Amino acid sequence: MKWLDRIPLALLLPLALFLALAPFLPEPHLWEKLKMLADGTLSRPVDIFDLFLHGAPLALLVLKLLTSNHLKH
Repeated sequence: MKWLDRIPLALLLPLALFLALAPFLPEPHLWEKLKMLADGTLSRPVDIFDLFLHGAPLALLVLKLLTSNHLKH
């Protein structure tokens, strides 16, 4: 995954954390959408878009950390 290696961790980390936690009040959208997904109520296109918008950078960060060369022994 060379394309993922080209994304700087210094850019991805704050972006992932910010979007995962935004908006801070009353509750983060990502948490709200994950609860909707678990309840089976995530059906509106805007809610599905929100899940991907707020979750994609976090998913990329996790993938980058799991596949990075310096973490492998």
